[in-house]
Amino acid sequence: MDIDTLNGLFKPKSVAVIGASSTVGKIGHTVVLNLTESKYEGNVYPINPKADEILGFKCYPTIQDVKKPIDLAIITIPAKFVSDTIDECGKAGVKGVAIITSGFAEVGLVDLEKEIVEKAHSYGMRVLGPNIVGILSNSDKFNGSFAPFLPFNGKGSLVSQSGALLIGIDAATYMRGIGFDKLISIGNMSDVNFADTIEFLDNDPNTSCISLYIEGFKDGRRVIDVSRKAKKPIVALKSGVSAHGAAAAASHTGSLAGAAKVYKSAFAQAGIIQAEDLDNLFDRTLALSLQPPLKNDNVLIITNGGGVGVLGTDAAEKYGIPLKFAPEDVQEELKKHMPEFGSAKNPVDLTGMAGNEWYFETVNFSISHKWVQGLVVLYCETAMTDPMGIAQAIKEAVVKSGIKDKPVAVSFVGGERSEKAMHWLVENGIPAYQAPDIALNAMAALREYAIIRESANDEPFTYAKADKKLAMEVINKARSENRNALTEIEAKEIFSAYGMPVTKVKLSTSEEEAVKFAEEIGFPVVMKIVSPDILHKSDAGGVKVNITDEKGVREAYKEIMKNAKAYKADANIHGIVIQEMAPWGTEVILGSVNDPTFGPTLMFGLGGIFVEVMKDVTFKVAPFSAKQAESMLTEIKAAPILAGTRGEKPRDRKMLANTICLYANMIVDLKDEISESDANPVLVYEEGSGLKVADARIILKKK
Repeated sequence: MDIDTLNGLFKPKSVAVIGASSTVGKIGHTVVLNLTESKYEGNVYPINPKADEILGFKCYPTIQDVKKPIDLAIITIPAKFVSDTIDECGKAGVKGVAIITSGFAEVGLVDLEKEIVEKAHSYGMRVLGPNIVGILSNSDKFNGSFAPFLPFNGKGSLVSQSGALLIGIDAATYMRGIGFDKLISIGNMSDVNFADTIEFLDNDPNTSCISLYIEGFKDGRRVIDVSRKAKKPIVALKSGVSAHGAAAAASHTGSLAGAAKVYKSAFAQAGIIQAEDLDNLFDRTLALSLQPPLKNDNVLIITNGGGVGVLGTDAAEKYGIPLKFAPEDVQEELKKHMPEFGSAKNPVDLTGMAGNEWYFETVNFSISHKWVQGLVVLYCETAMTDPMGIAQAIKEAVVKSGIKDKPVAVSFVGGERSEKAMHWLVENGIPAYQAPDIALNAMAALREYAIIRESANDEPFTYAKADKKLAMEVINKARSENRNALTEIEAKEIFSAYGMPVTKVKLSTSEEEAVKFAEEIGFPVVMKIVSPDILHKSDAGGVKVNITDEKGVREAYKEIMKNAKAYKADANIHGIVIQEMAPWGTEVILGSVNDPTFGPTLMFGLGGIFVEVMKDVTFKVAPFSAKQAESMLTEIKAAPILAGTRGEKPRDRKMLANTICLYANMIVDLKDEISESDANPVLVYEEGSGLKVADARIILKKK
């Protein structure tokens, strides 16, 4: 990333407005007006060949007539003139262009958009947009947009793919009292994208939390890489999370992969906190921009009302904060600041009698105690208390404690006085919310941040003994036969080349061979059709299990062949696999897709009904660490089955996690070759007894 160029885009010292207008209501006029009203201190150069001045600024016929350094050119002219204007900007030495103009890739003119980016790069310029609202920055007194005003000032900065939403957020910051230093519209992301803005904002001294509104990434893998390295918290709201590609999928994994699941996993791997909706994006941004992460589960709730305390308790459980009763020494101290009928357990109920002093003493003591790692303070407005006094007591108690590494979140339930008190708290660095559940959700975000950052930078697992040469020989043979679907035997060869334990298999092309191979492998055996035209063998009646003798082999051979031909008369049948019948084990499925946004992505879930009906699966973008592979085993609803339940012994989760890592290595190493794949079922045995890949499928990318 060229920091100087991006500084020119987002923190310009001089701006040219190309398409500046004297006509009120036109975007070219609004941008110049906004630069004036935001008290921008840099040089402004309106570009308009038909005007002498606009809003007191001297006009220039072209940008090349300015003859002074220009960091940023904001372009508002029609799309058909933009390409030539990019040439003029480049010749004038402009660092970057922000193209407000629409009418490019979003309406199908992809080539025109590509052309302007290539031209800009040839001059060393970066392009923001096109199809954007613009750039707003409080710390730079810069409103280079057609949004109405700079946002309510705060420590977060937001990047939005939607221009209309950004304008709405701009206005909403004042209603909510939740501010941002910067609002950046990135539109079509023809050049500057989410990864660029994350890198820039992570180095921006006026930003303490990075917020994202995302419709889709163009380079999801780079977003993961830069986010993992970020020093500041990132919170994201992803819209458009419907399933993609499922209808055309050739594997179980392909049909189960959806944008929501893959993005959720990618966010966690990148250390990005996810927001549920727009309100939640505001609320979590506020907490993450003002407070440190929650490094431990010990959260104490202080309240003056049982009702809000119960609501807070319910919310803690809902959002994954395991509330515990406070230790005896903490309870004894807290009892000094409440009547006998109060409760010092957790939540701490000071009762409706609590005033400024009790709030001060309990907050000051609690935040200072080593057991307490996070504090949620709730208050219901009463006739005997002044909300502003309570707010000031809370703030004073935190300041006096000197504690800066434990988060505090507050909720006041009341009217206008409480609203003003909460605004005062936010202005003084303590996030405050209108309802207890919102405050607990904010605390949960601080906990999530601490947890995911801990694992985000773990080194990916690597398998040094992988035999890629063997894998490519198998793949090239299939391609030479114009096949994109590998046979089961071929797929298992590749799985084995990457260290995964597969069942013994031999391909028979006659009854006699089938009998011979069955006797060599040893009864009982499994027999399966092998055809690149029959991917789902069970659906075709192409699988027979638990065959115990020669007679059974001959009967199964005839029946499988008959069923296969009835299922697809013109199927190219290679033969019938004779496979060792692995002992019973817990069935799981492993699989992969080459996700269009993130690349090789691995799926894990329990097999059988769990994957077919309940779709109880989880995803991770490969590669990943051994620790992250282990976490996949706990992310599915059926995790207790693997851990051992109802008298069953635990399964070999260590070997399963290791196999997941090996699988991830395979799909990354062969990312240019494999489109989709499944290992289904994988039979997992008791702890220490390993597992077997009983069936395998690989679909190659079309070339």
